[in-house]
Amino acid sequence: MAADLTGTTAVVTGGNNGIGRALAVGLAKAGADVAIWARNAERNAQTVAEIETFGVKALGVSCDVTDEQAVIAAMDETVATLGPLGCFVANSGISIETPIVDMSFDTWRHVLATNLDGAFLCTREAARRFVDQGVGGSMIVVSSTISRYGGAGMAAYGASKTGVLGLGRTLAVELARHRVRCNVLVPGWTKTAMNEHLQADERFVRATSGRTPVRRWAEPEEFHDIAAFLADPSLTFHTGNEVIVDGGYTIY
Repeated sequence: MAADLTGTTAVVTGGNNGIGRALAVGLAKAGADVAIWARNAERNAQTVAEIETFGVKALGVSCDVTDEQAVIAAMDETVATLGPLGCFVANSGISIETPIVDMSFDTWRHVLATNLDGAFLCTREAARRFVDQGVGGSMIVVSSTISRYGGAGMAAYGASKTGVLGLGRTLAVELARHRVRCNVLVPGWTKTAMNEHLQADERFVRATSGRTPVRRWAEPEEFHDIAAFLADPSLTFHTGNEVIVDGGYTIY
């Protein structure tokens, strides 16, 4: 049975590109009104226009998730415009590939600030809303398969995406009494703008595809139904789960 998110207000951070955009579109296709929180106003507007083609309301909010006051203001604007929060997706993330021996502390902190601190600030604000509203809700925290296998030059990204696993698990336990579910989405190799340089490396694509049982990378659109499933308010017993969508990469 397909999820019906009609009347649900959802937020997707970093929702104007890549997997985040796919999650936002998936929520909209299932009937949710969707707010996109991201810094690029032009891409926000493009995504809002796409979402509105599904007959739902959409909002683009220029928001730096590392800025505490900006996050609070974004939530205020979202709820005032679209209504009470029903689903929150903490997806914003950046990656800077640098060998550990060359990585500066500034680079380390920049990646962690966006991927982990940003996830904390956003989910904390969402948790506050959910608790105040008193009717439950759903959170989705987006990690990565790098939290399982590591990667050369990816110390900051790997650490941040492993950190959000712990954050998601804690939210699931702590917020269950408030009927708020939290699950962690763990995507595998997916064709996004963030990894275009890797897609251009035929040897790398062959190696990663060869280790993936389905023998290919994912298309972003394959996350549409995953988003709707994780946000489905009828799945009241589904929380604390790590949903791995990687074509079998991590078990092969």
